[in-house]
Amino acid sequence: MKSWISAARPRTLPLALASIILGSFLASANHHFSWQIAVLATLTTIFLQILSNFANDYGDAVSGKDTELRVGPRRAVATGDITKEAMLRGIILMLVLALICGIGLLTVAFYNVEPKIFWFFFVLGLLSIAAAIGYTNGKRPYGYAGFGDIAVLIFFGWVGVLGTYFLYTLSFSPLLLLPATSVGLFATGVLNVNNIRDIETDTMTGKRSIPARLGLPLAVRYHWGLLIAGMACAVAYSFLTDATAVGYLYVLAFPLFILNGRAIATHKRPAELNARLGQLALTTLLFVILFGLGQIL
Repeated sequence: MKSWISAARPRTLPLALASIILGSFLASANHHFSWQIAVLATLTTIFLQILSNFANDYGDAVSGKDTELRVGPRRAVATGDITKEAMLRGIILMLVLALICGIGLLTVAFYNVEPKIFWFFFVLGLLSIAAAIGYTNGKRPYGYAGFGDIAVLIFFGWVGVLGTYFLYTLSFSPLLLLPATSVGLFATGVLNVNNIRDIETDTMTGKRSIPARLGLPLAVRYHWGLLIAGMACAVAYSFLTDATAVGYLYVLAFPLFILNGRAIATHKRPAELNARLGQLALTTLLFVILFGLGQIL
């Protein structure tokens, strides 16, 4: 059981839920909220994230990208804690649970709405599943080619926030792209910290992440760019929507983003970055909560 819990990587769940929480806050600010949608969206996201973590664990082991030189958390399949066959069953279970909760979510949200909207979101859900599995699996895993950052921005930012908002309100506002982009960029920053930590082993095994392509100095600058752009998008949204002082409550989280950037820039050993992964994920969650409170207060 400990091996399965570890493979599920529960520390990644707050980051996965950040976009759902923000989308719910934004909908609540416009007087739209449903506990049914909130619960089903949360469950769907949790199962999708665990599916992604299981698939990544399996894919890295099968491809040989996980070696004894790995600095990050212990991987279940590569170390033999969980067999490949058992992990495949775990992936299928999470896939089924995500589909059940996702279909239930769409049924509740789009009851008495045009069927084409239901099917559009259903296809979007299938793409989310494909992205979760395809990151480290298949003939050409896109994570090994350096496209994971784009996928995180799309699914942890735009799809997560805007999709959740639409589930509640059946509407869309272009300005919401700004806070959605903020969350997506911060989530991409978490992936970037992970890839900076693994830059040496990824280069050795042929994994072409953004840091492996850029080299450490440029990867650090890229990280600063993600953090600064994320903060700028949030401020731009508040400015364009004439937010009150309370609407800028999320600025209280900015010093923590700066501390993260400084830590990434000055770290001496890759293992030091393990703590920075969790710190940035929790800071993103804090940002989302403060941003959301600023919208509804």
